[in-house]
Amino acid sequence: MRSRTISSEAMTARLLVLAFLLASAAPSRAADPSDFLAGRGKDCPGCNLAGANLKRFDLSEANLAGANLAAAILHRATITGANLAGANLTGANLNKTDLKHADLAGAHLGEAMLYEADLAEADLTRADLAGAMMGSSHLTFAKLDDANIADADLADAQMHGAKLKGADLSRSDLSQTTLRRAELMGAHLEAASLLRADLRGANLKDANLRNADLMHADLTGADLTGADLKGARLSLAKLTDAKLAGADLAGAIMPDGTTHE
Repeated sequence: MRSRTISSEAMTARLLVLAFLLASAAPSRAADPSDFLAGRGKDCPGCNLAGANLKRFDLSEANLAGANLAAAILHRATITGANLAGANLTGANLNKTDLKHADLAGAHLGEAMLYEADLAEADLTRADLAGAMMGSSHLTFAKLDDANIADADLADAQMHGAKLKGADLSRSDLSQTTLRRAELMGAHLEAASLLRADLRGANLKDANLRNADLMHADLTGADLTGADLKGARLSLAKLTDAKLAGADLAGAIMPDGTTHE
């Protein structure tokens, strides 16, 4: 009888532990956007926040992964270290927003406004930034590998050490942009404007720079091995110590004004 009682008590204890574990593993209910908008919490993954006014909100370390923030106003918001992976920020106002170290991998930022935004060391791997307005933004050491940044405005941006391997920057304005030691291997820069851009020490191996405007650009020490520079304008550009082995310069206008055959 006693052994049966002990066995029953042990079974009850096991069931209680199992119930606790199942409750812990159960998914929590979706965050309520109204709580988030009222400032009662920072996490709202997957929430529909399209058009929301979040100007100057403190969203540092917030979890907004997969959230819909299309056309949202995030002007001067603090979003450092936040998780915005896969979020929809199409047409959002992120002017002068602090996004340092934020996770924006795979995020949709087409036509978004990011003037003077700070994206230093942010992860924008495979993000869609087509047509984004990013003039004077800070992207130092940001990860932009395989990102779509075609037709974007990046004039005067700070992109020192940015990782842009395979990124599409076709027709983008990168005039006077700092790209020192940037990693642009295999990047697409067809017809891009790189007027007076600082590309010292940049890695442009196998990059497509066909018909790009590199007038007055500083390519000192840049690696252009295997790059496609057909029809590019290199008038008055600095090519001191640049590596041009295997580069295709057919029809390019060289620094001395001559056209390469």
